[in-house]
Amino acid sequence: MKLKQVETGQKLMAITSNISKNILNQELSIQVSLSGLSFCILQRDTNTITYIKHIVFDKKLNPFEVLDQLKHQFNTENELQNTFKNVQVIHANELSTLVPKPLFTEDNLADYLKFNSKILKSDFIAYDSIVINDSVNVYVPYVNINNFIYDLCGSFTFRHSSTILIENILSIEKNSSIKKMYVNVNKLTFEIVVLNKNKLVLYNTFEYTTKEDFIYYVLFTAEQLELNPETFNLIFLGDIDAKDELYIVAKKYVRFVFLGNREDEYNYSIEAQPQSYHSDFTLIKSF
Repeated sequence: MKLKQVETGQKLMAITSNISKNILNQELSIQVSLSGLSFCILQRDTNTITYIKHIVFDKKLNPFEVLDQLKHQFNTENELQNTFKNVQVIHANELSTLVPKPLFTEDNLADYLKFNSKILKSDFIAYDSIVINDSVNVYVPYVNINNFIYDLCGSFTFRHSSTILIENILSIEKNSSIKKMYVNVNKLTFEIVVLNKNKLVLYNTFEYTTKEDFIYYVLFTAEQLELNPETFNLIFLGDIDAKDELYIVAKKYVRFVFLGNREDEYNYSIEAQPQSYHSDFTLIKSF
């Protein structure tokens, strides 16, 4: 599938005489995965999140089915039919890899990905720069989703979810002096980010169906990186709380387990309260 020209980094500006200043200060962020969709609207002038919505699919879909779901939301949700000052799409999938900036060459995008991801010759490959640790995130976006948003909204930005996750964790932990493992939990997948004295050691994503799958990958990662379960900090983000079976099983094997904090400074309308201080991390941190 051919990707239409999408000028990332540009702002969507659609000003007409009958659009209020209030509407023009709205920004929309859409997170897309094969397991669900998430939407968030920020009223920039008041620094207020006014809308959060999640669509969780009954099963893992393909990109064409996800597009149908996305179209349905734009056709039926009044909040999504406004004109937005900025629109961005967050692509959440396992088709990504990090490359140190000094070793990065744009001509070799497919070579970077093919060693740990199954890609097709026809796949469009994009990349994000992660300035905070001088690296590049190479990934496969959902091209059909990008094309739809471009047709609907005009210019927009898109990034991979792991770019947002890594950037913000490194920023939060910039003064850290201990080993930490962050785990961002989603419905069918989770991501691990490991830091040692505020330096990125590892990023990876895993699929799971049971708590046994989950704890196996966490402990295997810790073992491979020589992290002592008695000393390193395990910090949870995303769709999890202290009563969740994933949290409970982690407590059995890791001594120091915590729920994280986005550390954002947004106001939230009554209709858009996030579930917790650690939920919707990449969605809210995308602004």
